Amino acid sequence: MLSNLREDYKSEILEIKDLEENPFSQFHHWFQDAIKAGVREPNAMTLSTCSPEGRPSARVVLLKDYSEAGFTFFTNYESRKGRELSANPYAALVFLWLDLQRQVRVEGRVEKIDPVESESYFQSRPRGSQMGAWASPQSQVLGSRDDLEKKVRKVEKRFANAEKIPLPDFWGGYILKPEMIEFWQGQSSRLHDRMRYTQNQDGGWQIDRLAP
Repeated sequence: MLSNLREDYKSEILEIKDLEENPFSQFHHWFQDAIKAGVREPNAMTLSTCSPEGRPSARVVLLKDYSEAGFTFFTNYESRKGRELSANPYAALVFLWLDLQRQVRVEGRVEKIDPVESESYFQSRPRGSQMGAWASPQSQVLGSRDDLEKKVRKVEKRFANAEKIPLPDFWGGYILKPEMIEFWQGQSSRLHDRMRYTQNQDGGWQIDRLAP
């Protein structure tokens, strides 16, 4: 039964004194731990957006860059998430690394990145992925799989002789600039460690322990 599905986490106790003062340094430390532990696609993150009417939606996307400026991902600007971010530029991210019994939550404002950066990343993608970006009317209704494959063949024909496929004007990157980052470490009896960084008006960060 679902009610009997549970796992008792056992990790070292996480204390505020063990954390980096800067949440981006702390994220980098945990992200590298996930890579070293062999976590599959450690850059996979749940992105939650919200419509102007307050209706949330969530999906998994891939983190493509992070720095003290924020967390960067790429998508079709005309997709549902793109439309929602245009109307309501606030979002949340969740990284879940169960192998390490860790989770990171991020909340903040989202902005489009410089088109030059989007162009650079787009040109680094495999040619098939570039074709897919052009062909897929992301989040729109399709009559069948065959309809999508026809669109791909049309794009392949269009760019058959092109040495370089151009960046679509409807596709590019976003950066989420955090106002809050929470680090979660699983503990026994559901008494998990939750450490929250919130940004002060002076740009510094306050760290608080939250009840599990």
